[in-house]
Amino acid sequence: MSASNPQVRVEPLAPQFAATASEWARRLGLPEQGVDAEFALQLGEGGLRLQSLEAQAPGPVRVDFVEGAAAHRRQFGGGSGQMIAKAVGIQPGVRPRVLDATAGLGRDAFVLATLGCEVQLIERQPLIAALLDDGLARARRDAEVAAIAGRMTLLEGNAIELMEHWQGEPPQVIYLDPMFPHRDKSALVKKEMRLFRPFVGDDLDAPALLAAALRLASHRVVVKRPRKAPAIDGAKPGYVLEGKSSRYDIYPKKKLEASGFQA
Repeated sequence: MSASNPQVRVEPLAPQFAATASEWARRLGLPEQGVDAEFALQLGEGGLRLQSLEAQAPGPVRVDFVEGAAAHRRQFGGGSGQMIAKAVGIQPGVRPRVLDATAGLGRDAFVLATLGCEVQLIERQPLIAALLDDGLARARRDAEVAAIAGRMTLLEGNAIELMEHWQGEPPQVIYLDPMFPHRDKSALVKKEMRLFRPFVGDDLDAPALLAAALRLASHRVVVKRPRKAPAIDGAKPGYVLEGKSSRYDIYPKKKLEASGFQA
């Protein structure tokens, strides 16, 4: 992964959030307000958010599983007919245990948890993991999505190392969405890419990530890619599901069997 180390400070958006902001600063080893920085990790009514401090910067990014795009997709996203559902092997009676090894802001993991999968998430960038942790905590306090968030477990660290030293039963499906030089026209994606690129760069270790996933997954590995992007170097996918802007490269190992899941 190629990335820089931009300066980040932690600041409360109102006095009542000062103590919690200080707690986050200690947890992440970051300076607090008053220090010159390129970015601010801000704490307010809506939880934790990351904001660029440059002139004409895009708005802040935070994880929100309760409202906005996540709520709309939960209600109107197409259920088990979605391409991601087909890619991981969701079908009547089958809800695989999934490891999302490149969690990011957790959107795909939330979709899979909404559909009934138990999902473990790995995020290696500490700031993004903090946003994700905060978003999950808020979701678990909301009556409508608490059960969904309860099916999501966050692990922080390097996915390759965590997969190579995995403890316990292996995940049935490992889902990968490595950072790629996206050219998505969505304003939201552009905003997030502008914020996160300095921290995460591109996933130059994607081949090693795929190899580790193939060793660990018991049933299949699924890789999300921009539609016209090349496959990750290494093993070739068994088959591909292709959409308008993205596709899923699928590496099957064993057939998923029904487990009696009731929708």
